[in-house]
Amino acid sequence: MKFTLSWLKDHLETEADVHQIAEAMTMAGLEVEEVLDPAAKLAPFTVAKIVSAERHPNADRLQVCQVETVDGMKEIVCGAPNARAGLTTIYAPIGAYVPGLGVTLVEKPVRGVVSNGMLCSASELELSDESDGIQELPPEIPVGTPVAGLFGAEPVIDFEVTPNRPDWLGVAGIARDLAAASVGKLKHFDIAVVRGAFPSPISVRLEAPEMCPVFAGRVIRGVKNGPSPAWLQKRLTAIGLRSINRLVDVTNLIAYDRARPLHVYDVAKLSGTEIVVRAGQVSAATGEHEHLIALDGKTYAASAADCVIADAGGERPIGLGGVMGGESTGCDETTTDVFLESAWFDPLVIAQTGRALGIHSDAQYRFARGVDPVSVTPGLELATRLILDLCGGEPSEIVFVGEPPASPAPFAFDPAYVKRLSGMDLADDRIGTILGQLGFLVQAAPAGQAEPWLVTPPSWRRDVEGPADLVEEVARIEGFDSLPDTPLPEVARPAGGVLSPRQARVRTARRALAALGYAEAVTWSFTKQSTAALFGGGDDRLVLENPIAADLDCMRPSALPNLVQAAARNAARGFDDAALFEIGPIYLGDGPADQRTVIAALVAPHAARHWAGAGEDALFTLKGDLTILLEEIGAPVASLQLTQGQNRDWWHPGRSARLQLGPKNVMVELGELHPRVLKALDADGPILAFEIVLDNVPEPRGKSGKARGSADLSAFMPLTRDFAFVVEDAKPVGELVRAATGADKALITDVRVFDVYRGKGVDEGFKSVALEVVIQPREATLTEAEIEALTAKVVGAVEKQGGRLRA
Repeated sequence: MKFTLSWLKDHLETEADVHQIAEAMTMAGLEVEEVLDPAAKLAPFTVAKIVSAERHPNADRLQVCQVETVDGMKEIVCGAPNARAGLTTIYAPIGAYVPGLGVTLVEKPVRGVVSNGMLCSASELELSDESDGIQELPPEIPVGTPVAGLFGAEPVIDFEVTPNRPDWLGVAGIARDLAAASVGKLKHFDIAVVRGAFPSPISVRLEAPEMCPVFAGRVIRGVKNGPSPAWLQKRLTAIGLRSINRLVDVTNLIAYDRARPLHVYDVAKLSGTEIVVRAGQVSAATGEHEHLIALDGKTYAASAADCVIADAGGERPIGLGGVMGGESTGCDETTTDVFLESAWFDPLVIAQTGRALGIHSDAQYRFARGVDPVSVTPGLELATRLILDLCGGEPSEIVFVGEPPASPAPFAFDPAYVKRLSGMDLADDRIGTILGQLGFLVQAAPAGQAEPWLVTPPSWRRDVEGPADLVEEVARIEGFDSLPDTPLPEVARPAGGVLSPRQARVRTARRALAALGYAEAVTWSFTKQSTAALFGGGDDRLVLENPIAADLDCMRPSALPNLVQAAARNAARGFDDAALFEIGPIYLGDGPADQRTVIAALVAPHAARHWAGAGEDALFTLKGDLTILLEEIGAPVASLQLTQGQNRDWWHPGRSARLQLGPKNVMVELGELHPRVLKALDADGPILAFEIVLDNVPEPRGKSGKARGSADLSAFMPLTRDFAFVVEDAKPVGELVRAATGADKALITDVRVFDVYRGKGVDEGFKSVALEVVIQPREATLTEAEIEALTAKVVGAVEKQGGRLRA
């Protein structure tokens, strides 16, 4: 919203300059975005007079002028065809910035003659769109007169209007708030009633009162349209509007002056004598929406959700109500009879129409926020008076159809609430004065009511609904800088937060996975019911009654489907080698105990081709990352059992496994996801993943304190022994490692697999597994007999797992 200082002064008696006005607006809650001061831009330019003009010695189209300026006599080279002796024009000195050209003048020769300045046209100073030559001024204007004062260049304030304050979309509403803030005195104008000389030949019929509750209009015949007077063109141009003609300019002026959009129709272009306000229609024959060529030259299809103004008995659309008029009934220089419209349209309908059709007109912007319903008739009367003054003519009686919305209801208010809510200690008289200046009606409450006042909001303030809103109005007008800065009472500092074991594990897991190269994803706790069914969920008890989206209608039974879809989206955008993880809840039922916390991660091994080959199998890499993660969160890795062939059906049956502490405590499922599941999720395989149920991971034994224990370093050298065991090919190697480690936990510190062999010397269906056992003496160097005894323990432990020492 833009307005000029002189325009504001039409409604407000004030001596404040533009910067004081902007500061007062800011303190009253009006967010000023910019103060445009063209006078400052035109400050270097003054009036000058050409004393003589001779042809340039080296150019036929240039003249060398001797010019009387504020800086004395100057020689200036000019190429304008109208440059001549005796002409009064505009002078720009060396160093001036010419806004229309975007250049700063410097002293330099023009075809061999130095030009000591420039003679300017109106377009070069951005005072008009185009010019035929340098600006010609009346000869009586003295040399040295500032140009800014001649052209009436004045400051323009641009500010942001919040959606709840449509009254700020008129200069009169801004003046009202500034007067309440003691910036000046509000001027009150009574809008005189213009009596009609004859009944209106145009009638109005409301077929959609829910879209347009009230519609008023009148015919004005015998008008003379044409270019607007200079004062009106200047006022509209200053705020960025293009002057069109007198009739249209009057409606634009009132829209910005009183926040009251209007529209004029050329009566000669109307079909019939009735205007119908209805919803958009669909052709029964073709099934297509009716179309309207609007004033912006574009064609729009009106649906049943749009308000349409029609003539020809309601058949032909001539405008979109509250949004934009039609080209077919627009006013031009030949217009002699007009129908002036002033209506009130439902804000929600207008907002939806603008959004659906992509129209953002001044009328749509105002009606979508809520125009004052009481302004229907006053706005019509004011526009009638302006049209009669500028265009002449004779008005008809007013046609008024419908019923405007009810005014805001009064409510009780206690002025002491201002201090309780804001801390401002204001007298009741000051509070009442502020509310009265803002248009609120303050009355004594009926007897027996607890609050002393009964306050009725004005018709243009439908956003005020209760006492708290009134406190806000008083606070912003009094000035937010008047709010007391009472410090908060001293409160004992609470003890520092301590993470629970679960929270500490989650934080540790997040850091560990990030360090391993995984990117964290945060996805919804919902998924599509059909997707949930792929992962063992989809129970009707977990379907949401009011989902935020159609494909997020069920609580997820696993974090994997959302991660898979995230990886697929990355792949669709060229990032197909994703490594993602998420830590969050899953839902196995609708009871409180059915929620679990999981740590899920996946990799989509689609690395670019390389001459060195594919490298290590991605499944083993994933298992290594899983082992590191489990060790970081304190899981009993050495006690875990790896079981294959028992994973649920969304895992690949031949490339998946589970880690468990006995058959009833499954901690992890890992491996490759089933191609059937990936196809359903529109994801390219392979995708490898694991999912840890954090609730099933036993918590490590608590420590007695935060201090680290003493280093357990042995003074003796460790020794190693190698073993080769023959086992069935299907036997997990991890079970052999666990058995060897448990043979003597005091002396055996590590067991490593360094070879797996199948072939000559090993029976079909078997494999040879070579283990390196690290033995760390504690109290003394081990004797040969002790080493042999330990070796026997290792062999015996592995044999219990089906291993046979290879000869």
